Amino acid sequence: MAASYPDLQDKVVLITGGGSGIGEAVVREFARQKARVAFVDIAEAPSRTLVTELQASGSAVHFVPCDLCDIQALRAALAAIENQLGPIQVLINNAANDERQATETVTEQSWDHCIGVNLKHQFFCAQAVLPGMKAAGAGAIVNLGSFSWIIGQGGMAGYTASKSAVLGLTRSLARDYGPYGIRVNAIAPGWIITQRQLDKWVTPETEAQIMLHQCLKRRLQPAEIAKFIVFLASDEASACTGQHYIVDGGWV
Repeated sequence: MAASYPDLQDKVVLITGGGSGIGEAVVREFARQKARVAFVDIAEAPSRTLVTELQASGSAVHFVPCDLCDIQALRAALAAIENQLGPIQVLINNAANDERQATETVTEQSWDHCIGVNLKHQFFCAQAVLPGMKAAGAGAIVNLGSFSWIIGQGGMAGYTASKSAVLGLTRSLARDYGPYGIRVNAIAPGWIITQRQLDKWVTPETEAQIMLHQCLKRRLQPAEIAKFIVFLASDEASACTGQHYIVDGGWV
């Protein structure tokens, strides 16, 4: 049976990119904890379907459509969420895009977009919620990185550069805001088998490589990342901050 964390009940939780994949699993898990969940995503159709399903089961879930690369729109979305629900107490910086691109074809525009969708919004989301957390003397932020840069994966230099930078961002924020009771951690998921991965990247050849490198010889599921994120957000992880947790089935 999955763990329950009573301290998360009624806490205001914001998840970026919550409409599908790992983000959807995180939304579901915080809803199961009876938190007041809000999420932003650029993809409206799957996000609204998720909200309809969870609200029908009695969960307090709110969705605001937002392009996270538009920082002004992001700030407005977070302000609207806080106006409705109150100060954000838990932030999960999940949104990302792992599109592959050969180095020779990267343009300045595509590089900036890659940094924007994988790193920049994490800082500005944190910047927006930290004043409320600081005033409350408590808060938890979990930043999603990736194991791709650790294993030296090629063909996605912008993505791996962004995801390695998540660790530096995490440690800096943890140092600056720890005196106010705010914890900041990073998670580096391994090859998590989301629908996007199945649609775009998982082939018999890549799956054979996954099974070769992982200690656990099975597909890793989004819910396994979500459960660890919820633990880090809870008071059970009250001494955990400034850390980088690799959740990859034993690949690294």
